[in-house]
Amino acid sequence: MGAPQGRMLERFREIVGARGFIDDPAAMEPHLVEWRDLYRGRAAAVLKPASVEEVSAILLLCQESGTRIVPQGGNTGLVGGGIPFSGGEEVVLSLSRLNRVRAIDSANDTITVEAGCILANVQAAAEQADRLFPLRIGSEGTCQIGGNLSTNAGGTAVLHYGNMRDLVLGLEVVLPDGRIWDGLRGLRKDNTGYDLKQLFIGAEGTLGVITAAVLKLFPKPRDVQVAMVSVRDVEAAIELLAMAKGTSGNQVTAFELMPRLGIDYVLRHIPGTQEPLPSRHDWNVLMELSGGKAAGDLAPMMQAILEAGMEAGLVLDGAIAQNAAQAAALWRLRDGMSEAQKPEGGSIKHDISVPVSRMPEFIARASEAVRAIVPGTRIVAFGHIGDGNVHFNPSQPVGADKQWFLDQWQPISRAVHDICAELGGSISAEHGLGRMKREEITRYKSAVEMDLMRQIKGLLDPKGIMNPGKVV
Repeated sequence: MGAPQGRMLERFREIVGARGFIDDPAAMEPHLVEWRDLYRGRAAAVLKPASVEEVSAILLLCQESGTRIVPQGGNTGLVGGGIPFSGGEEVVLSLSRLNRVRAIDSANDTITVEAGCILANVQAAAEQADRLFPLRIGSEGTCQIGGNLSTNAGGTAVLHYGNMRDLVLGLEVVLPDGRIWDGLRGLRKDNTGYDLKQLFIGAEGTLGVITAAVLKLFPKPRDVQVAMVSVRDVEAAIELLAMAKGTSGNQVTAFELMPRLGIDYVLRHIPGTQEPLPSRHDWNVLMELSGGKAAGDLAPMMQAILEAGMEAGLVLDGAIAQNAAQAAALWRLRDGMSEAQKPEGGSIKHDISVPVSRMPEFIARASEAVRAIVPGTRIVAFGHIGDGNVHFNPSQPVGADKQWFLDQWQPISRAVHDICAELGGSISAEHGLGRMKREEITRYKSAVEMDLMRQIKGLLDPKGIMNPGKVV
């Protein structure tokens, strides 16, 4: 299969029109580079269809010609899943023009949106209907719903609301042969065979192109309480989580682990951030309760949780936000933790999950293993500990050469992933496999699992045109 040229590119242009066709190298550049600059590629063209029918026509033409296609949302991925390879033979399919909110059904608590809708805009549309769409991730101002679905995005509210698999009722998908599957059903009960939508959620565009979705909405919380809490250690954080869930009747909507080192990074590099507590401790948790019938309704409950935690020796210090501005300031510390690592030099990222009960053991063992490979490595282990997901990011030792440290990626990641697997975990909790972990996953999934995945891929995409070289 060679790069589409001449008349073939003209046929793509005829489908999407001049506005939806890009072949100028400078204009294509934002679609060919991952935001962390880990992956760069080339493409014959970038296509921006404005309707599901145009997507169908594009995939039909790709099927007929053998043209390989890379579906792309907001290009905020972290594993290279939306970036073409360097050969220039692929075309990028950007869903950014499919960005309409098609319908809101308040009585059914659903919103139907197209794949190119920016997550923040979906959140705003739900807000206008006095509802909540609970997916919250750092890139929500630029990421798109199609990408969120294709990577099964998680974020800070998974503990209470679940990830994208749990937030979807129906999908519209264009198959590799151009057929359109209209599965936009807003049903919470539909026991009529295989749940086909789950094939495409988390598939990273390797089985088809998601063009629209019916998403769940929830009652808008009338009260939100946010607290920063210093805990004795990671074990104490897990015990405090159980205490908070039991005391609140499961109204804990976020429980984020924040190491002292990560907070220090944020204070150094993110303007406008402030020290959250008067005392400094190695391990901290950002805890959020939401629900209630009126503003302030949950404040006594949050206070009771912190007091009980102190009496039990779990909590060393804590502060409850007294208003929305203070709550936002605490969340800014958490949200800035990824960004703040970059100025500190090389950072080797891991997105792992283990059973919540095994989290303290994982962090301790993985930290020891990494420092045995590179003494002096600074460990930033942070994130969604409430649902068993931690972003385990070793930072280069102070004064070390960045490239030398990054060259240790393979042995460090192998050690971290082996420990994760031994504890019954996953090497990709919410970022996906993309091209970064495509080969690595074969070490941890069984031969049966890998064979089933390849069979599904071969059945739906026998010509291998959908996002080749990713996932499987």
